[in-house]
Amino acid sequence: MAVDEGARTVTPGQAAEELELRRGEFRLATQLGLVRTVPVGEGERRRVERTEIDRLRAAPDFPEGLRERVRAVGTREAAALLSVPQDRFTRLARTGHLSPVRFYLNRYRAVVWMYLAAEVSEFALTHPALLAGRLPQDVRERLDAHEDARPRNWRMRRLGLLLRATDDPWVRAAAIASMLDPVHLAEVVGDPYERAHLDRLRPLPQPAHAVSPAAREVTDRLARADEPDEVLWHRMSLALALEEARADRPAPRPGEPRARVPLPPARSRPPLIAPLPSTLGAPDAPDTPGVPGVRLPAVRPLVVRPAAVVPPRDVPGRPRLLDRLLRRKAAGAARVRGGRRRAAWP
Repeated sequence: MAVDEGARTVTPGQAAEELELRRGEFRLATQLGLVRTVPVGEGERRRVERTEIDRLRAAPDFPEGLRERVRAVGTREAAALLSVPQDRFTRLARTGHLSPVRFYLNRYRAVVWMYLAAEVSEFALTHPALLAGRLPQDVRERLDAHEDARPRNWRMRRLGLLLRATDDPWVRAAAIASMLDPVHLAEVVGDPYERAHLDRLRPLPQPAHAVSPAAREVTDRLARADEPDEVLWHRMSLALALEEARADRPAPRPGEPRARVPLPPARSRPPLIAPLPSTLGAPDAPDTPGVPGVRLPAVRPLVVRPAAVVPPRDVPGRPRLLDRLLRRKAAGAARVRGGRRRAAWP
């Protein structure tokens, strides 16, 4: 879609200012589809059309209504909206009754989940029985089993937002691939060129995180499926998405011209090969429906070649005198062993 950048569109920063939103609120508004963006120019940069800004500003509840729809609250604020204690809200969130929209790490590297205030208020209207009195037996049993649905629910919400944001089959496949750890990804995608292409198209991690290795490990663990049924579902979804992507166009090979795609900055993208995520609490979600007739494609095993072992005497940089001493010592030990063997014969 051809768009005149100067006259008909504005940058995300300018759009956030005109819509009276903070950067984080504007980013969430675009992810939720409340503010529509369009690709413009080389590199598929996203901008906002002037007509879209005019439409949002013409709403009778602007700007308070738009701000309220993207307002994210933590546990304390969410519990206040429901008029319940914080520990009760946490139990409801852990058992999957509310889905987080994003998270961040505090200074102690603890995960702080955030929820849409509008969804919390709607939950109060639709589930009043869960806000007072004793929790149902099945909810108490899941809590006793230390289940936690928050990571899984956040991943499913994030994947849905990523899939709705594009029609490109390879970008959609990359979004699904980002839910799998490198081992499962290599088993489903046997072609290394396809894996490299998916890695280039992989969505950016959630912003506003610390860049320390410990924080990166936590965010990577939360971003990947960790339950067997969840992993199997994403593997099958990726296999089907790859069929559509291959039918559209093959993954680029070395020497072939590469189509322009929206690539994130290299420094902000974690490497494809990363440690396996450690196990979180088992998420609580509806049973994954079976998909009869779906068969994963045959894959080639991932072969890791061991590094070549250099003999000690050929190590570069070792002084020749030390090599001669080592060889002389070895020869002397061999002569001693040979003499002992001869002396043992009658």
